[in-house]
Amino acid sequence: MELRDYVTVLRSRWLLASLVAVSTIAATALVTLLMTPSYTAETRMYFSIQGEHSIAELQQGSTFTQAQLSSYAEVATSPFVLEPVIEEMGLDATPGQLAERLTVDVPPGTTILTITSSDQDAHQAATLANAVAAELSRAASELSPSQADGMEPVSATIVSPAVAPSSPSSPNVVLNLALGLVIGVVLGVAAAVLRHMLDTKVRDQEDVADVTDSPVVGVVSFEPDKATQHIFMDSDPMGVRAEAVRRLRTNLQFYNVDRSSISVVVTSSVPGEGKSITSVNLAVALADAGARVLLVDGDLRRPSLAEYTGLEGGAGLTTVLIGRAELEDVVQPWRQSSLWIVPAGPTPPNPSELLGSATMAEFMERASAMYDVVLYDSPPLLPVTDAAVLSRRAAGTLVVAGADRIHRAQLRESLSMLEAVGARVIGVALNKVQQSRLRQRYYYGTYGSDDDGGGRSRPGPAPSEPREVQRRAKRTLSSQGSTRAKAQADGSRTQEVPNAQPVSGRGAATSSESSRTTWPGRPLSGERRGG
Repeated sequence: MELRDYVTVLRSRWLLASLVAVSTIAATALVTLLMTPSYTAETRMYFSIQGEHSIAELQQGSTFTQAQLSSYAEVATSPFVLEPVIEEMGLDATPGQLAERLTVDVPPGTTILTITSSDQDAHQAATLANAVAAELSRAASELSPSQADGMEPVSATIVSPAVAPSSPSSPNVVLNLALGLVIGVVLGVAAAVLRHMLDTKVRDQEDVADVTDSPVVGVVSFEPDKATQHIFMDSDPMGVRAEAVRRLRTNLQFYNVDRSSISVVVTSSVPGEGKSITSVNLAVALADAGARVLLVDGDLRRPSLAEYTGLEGGAGLTTVLIGRAELEDVVQPWRQSSLWIVPAGPTPPNPSELLGSATMAEFMERASAMYDVVLYDSPPLLPVTDAAVLSRRAAGTLVVAGADRIHRAQLRESLSMLEAVGARVIGVALNKVQQSRLRQRYYYGTYGSDDDGGGRSRPGPAPSEPREVQRRAKRTLSSQGSTRAKAQADGSRTQEVPNAQPVSGRGAATSSESSRTTWPGRPLSGERRGG
């Protein structure tokens, strides 16, 4: 991974990294507060050889003392020194336990020995260090051979007695918190990277690119507060999801450039990815563009389009396939638009056989001859083979991938199944994508929130302009508006618009056929209507 990849991972998983870092710092602070304070006291001793008179003797004695100091350091923590100290101070400890509380150091090139003791009580720590130093001085005299004149050859002098410290030496709060911060950041980054590597879900376009070369033809976000809006192209036509479906519609129109009509199977890998909701909203968007659209509920196992659209589902595709009705008998119009819907009908015992029958092939050919676009909402690919059967006969297949559900291996397997049957994959439509991931790539801002009613932002002076410039701009716009209003009032007395038609709402049909939008591939004609 490059540095840019780490930055991308941290931007997408900053919450996990922050949680791990904060938890580590909190745990460090808690452990620090629960630790028992420990005090440290230090005694320094100077060792010398007595009886030297000449410079050579002094030099020789200093060398001898330095060589002996390492031995005296070992003696300081031995039972020979510590047992008398325990008896003198009345301690309830063994020489080994007491030795763990002592540290004896010899600075290089000196004849000074430092005894450091630690205890939960500051005065006890100082007393212990001084007691060990005094006992070591006595032991050094006993262990050294006496001179001929009876003088002790080694002299140990306490040059810096221990005093009770005013503050504990441990725990070091500042140091512990600093270490906790560093460790927390490292663990947070490691957790984010590990989570990213272990996360096999398809969450964005990069994940799709890791699986297949098929393009991402649409990205629909997830809005928890609008999750119950099944046909959001009708209930929230200016929403973010509606715009995403319109972009999907545009990509589908480009796929239809060289065809007079197109039939598309909409499927997914596993249940719950939103393929039925994508189908019905795409159908509404295509109808808004002026195309004659037929939406067929090809999910004969768990049909849902009749419920979403509020249509009668007692008769439908199954009724046609078993020969009890024709297409014109079961097709139902949706609202006052150019969208017609064929529900699934009664649930059959053999859905795969019906969808793979010759009757279904005839149905698909006739539907393509009667409509500009035919969408088939089919079952998921991995549980059953229905979608693969339909995809062989359709002009293209649109695979819906739910970002909160599908894994890369599942998407790869689904596309392999379509490739095995020779299906033409139009692309992948990412559904239920977290809006935080969309904001990483796009910034739509509040475009249209302060508009003139037609989706266009109202003009006005920039916020950085002086107040006087803003006043002049407002006066100019006001005068221009008055002039236009007067001109329109005068012109309305002498001019009339021929063949004017009132607008009855989204998708409403007009009386003039020339005013209809032309679907890519062929003009729309009244003879191609079904039902």
